Amino acid sequence: MFIFKKIADLKQFLEKQTGSVGFVPTMGALHKGHLSLIEKAKQENSLTVCSVFINPAQFNDKKDFEKYPMTLSSDIDMLSQVGTEVLFLPASDEIYPDGIGQLAGYDIGYLDTILDGKFRPGHFNGVCNVVDRLLEAVKPSRLYMGEKDFQQCLVVRRLLEIKKSTIELITCPTRREANGLAMSSRNELLSKSAREKASAIFYCLKSIRDEMAKTPFSSLQERYIRYLDSNSFETEYLLLADAETLDLLTDFAPSQKMVVLLASRLEGVRLIDNLRMN
Repeated sequence: MFIFKKIADLKQFLEKQTGSVGFVPTMGALHKGHLSLIEKAKQENSLTVCSVFINPAQFNDKKDFEKYPMTLSSDIDMLSQVGTEVLFLPASDEIYPDGIGQLAGYDIGYLDTILDGKFRPGHFNGVCNVVDRLLEAVKPSRLYMGEKDFQQCLVVRRLLEIKKSTIELITCPTRREANGLAMSSRNELLSKSAREKASAIFYCLKSIRDEMAKTPFSSLQERYIRYLDSNSFETEYLLLADAETLDLLTDFAPSQKMVVLLASRLEGVRLIDNLRMN
């Protein structure tokens, strides 16, 4: 596996390659969900690039940034084991030579005001900045992202539209632990008991899907927020949306593709998940 820390060196290497390039951007603390993206990219491209960069621009809480798990040694081992050809490992000043005080602005519309956009102001502008800069460095044919970050996938799709990019965005299903908990780097911050308790999130989402034919969403929303609160969660949102546009819905609409999205904290760790309803 080739490891590059400088954009210029990475570009020089990639310019000599032929065939399609698949790209998987990550913030490290890798798990099987990340590796499944790598494996799909390898299947569909001549060369696969993975980046590991904890992006300071997308953290609106400095403490959240400081406690984000860093596991670079094991990340490199995992990437080697699945046959990743290229790892891009930039420092912050390589991505942001002028610092994060000089960020570009991106018009992503209502996506910046709902769900995570509402609860994490500035977060998605930070995502757009880092993804834009990484794509400029890698110039991939295809970009691979997991649906666990459902809203982020739509934000990146909007970014590609803004940039009039020909890069194909490939979104992949959420990978889960045996107990249903969505795989996430943040799970490493949970105690063992909390990691088991966090399975309640997927239980709520599945229950809503199972009961949607006979119960209004507002009733299910109230019931399962109350359930999570009684189990030591602090829920920010549990909302129903159109799965194509992320327009929020007040009740189930069988003629539309729908998704329920949830954000809740357990032991102070912010966990997000979602489940398509149809």
